[in-house]
Amino acid sequence: MTSSPAPDALLGPADIRELADVLGVRPTKQRGQNFVIDANTVRRIVRTADVRPDDVVVEVGPGLGSLTLALLEVAERVTAVEIDDVLAAALPATIAARMSARAERFALVHSDAMHVAELPGPAPTALVANLPYNVAVPVLLHMLDTFPSIERTLVMVQAEVADRLAAGPGSRVYGVPSVKANWYAEVKRAGSIGRNVFWPAPNVDSGLVSLVRRAEPIRTSASKREVFAVVDAAFAQRRKTLRAALAGWAGSAAAAEAALVAAGVSPQARGESLTVEEFARIAEHRVDDEESGQ
Repeated sequence: MTSSPAPDALLGPADIRELADVLGVRPTKQRGQNFVIDANTVRRIVRTADVRPDDVVVEVGPGLGSLTLALLEVAERVTAVEIDDVLAAALPATIAARMSARAERFALVHSDAMHVAELPGPAPTALVANLPYNVAVPVLLHMLDTFPSIERTLVMVQAEVADRLAAGPGSRVYGVPSVKANWYAEVKRAGSIGRNVFWPAPNVDSGLVSLVRRAEPIRTSASKREVFAVVDAAFAQRRKTLRAALAGWAGSAAAAEAALVAAGVSPQARGESLTVEEFARIAEHRVDDEESGQ
């Protein structure tokens, strides 16, 4: 039988400030650090993430441990990836002090999440994180790509980033993050978070984004790299038609038009109107100069 954590195990505003004071930590803008100081908010994040008792959760950027403790209340195991030297050194002691009965379920990886290629213990089944807005998208895509065992993801990001990730074709904010996230998962907005639950309070709103891994990968003979190259080219000049925007990618505007027509996409369309499946079809129909006899 597992012991339940004490009701006051989670960190409140006074606990956060005391911990930061003891460690000499001041949240830095450079790393986009804003610590969650509200226990109800972290429990809400865990519920919205649909964390289950058998889940192995990876958390990126645990900070002082607010969300980590809430995850440990529910999950089988939590592995936290922290880049900051001081925060990484302090977190295991915080877990041991506040949730000792579950401390053996916790593991720390002291590293930049963008360089993490493996994690200790069983493969992760869920990713839950409060991601700094300046690295949110690359970190999210790296984790989804590196750990295909991650079935469910919930990230808290700047509201504007949340809108971009969850946008569909035709939306004004639909772009590279939207398409690339959709390559891996079904993506949707999962709520908003007020500024007053953070210390320091950010000057932007935050949003929750849910990503559920596709049961079946996108069916295409093109590689992820090839598809993403089309996506990058299409949105690098998003005001241009695809015939013009993909000219560099294809080798010429005529070659771009040929690939688009073969893929069943109008050469006059723009990237913001295409689904990830359509980008994949375009990638499949790129013709190399050698093949075309040029």
